[in-house]
Amino acid sequence: MVFVFYPVVDTIYMSFLEKGTGKFVGFENYADVVGRNEFLNVKRLENFLGGPSYGALIHNILWVVIHLPLCVFFGLLLAVLLRDVKGGTIIKSIVFLGMVIPMIIGGVLLRFILDKDAGILNGVLNAIGLGAFTRDWTFYPDTALITAILGSAWIWVGFSMIVYSAGLEGIPVELYEAAKIDGASWWKTFWRITVPMLKPATIVVVTMTLLWELKIFDIVYAVTQGGPGDASKVLAYIMYIDAFQAWNFGTASAIAVILTIMTFGFAAYLVSRMAKS
Repeated sequence: MVFVFYPVVDTIYMSFLEKGTGKFVGFENYADVVGRNEFLNVKRLENFLGGPSYGALIHNILWVVIHLPLCVFFGLLLAVLLRDVKGGTIIKSIVFLGMVIPMIIGGVLLRFILDKDAGILNGVLNAIGLGAFTRDWTFYPDTALITAILGSAWIWVGFSMIVYSAGLEGIPVELYEAAKIDGASWWKTFWRITVPMLKPATIVVVTMTLLWELKIFDIVYAVTQGGPGDASKVLAYIMYIDAFQAWNFGTASAIAVILTIMTFGFAAYLVSRMAKS
């Protein structure tokens, strides 16, 4: 009641108040937020050359579209490949380190990795003769967002790997033995037994990853700070800017309510799927 219910109700209440005066202004704060180019750049959507960014809403959607499949695929791949490998537990522990460190520290590490002079990414490009492609990846509007998304997959894939590893332990060995006796190939065994039996684990991975992507903040703050310009801003970041730099808690609360509705809607649907499975 104190730490969840009251703050939620108070945030909704503040989203209807004017900055400074505390006057009730209805949905003006919501109209202000939705009408901004940094929230949704309609001109850029209509014309790809129409602005520096698509807006925070589209950027959050891009996080989901790109980051989610990567985490699901590589998490499952690592879990399957390391299941019966000698020393697989050690390798899993190394991969899982991305989840152990604080996200803000992960963002700082990612920023160093992408640095033009000190970064390992540019070091690898130089080593294989592709030095012409080296750059400060977070300093350009066309690469800042995509590199932050791809880089953050390294941090989160350990979570999906651990969930899938636990799911694999729960699959009866008899199923694989029966498939082997019937002459099923590795691919058929994987597709007809492993994937269906991992459906509950997949729903957990998708749910948790999706919620993290919708409210992503710390990685963006540490790697790009929403820049350059508005090129990598997400909803939680512009909420932070409104609240703690512009001191406009009305519009910040409006963004928080929009973000909560989005995350709650997705979570409710996925949890219901989880219950049915």
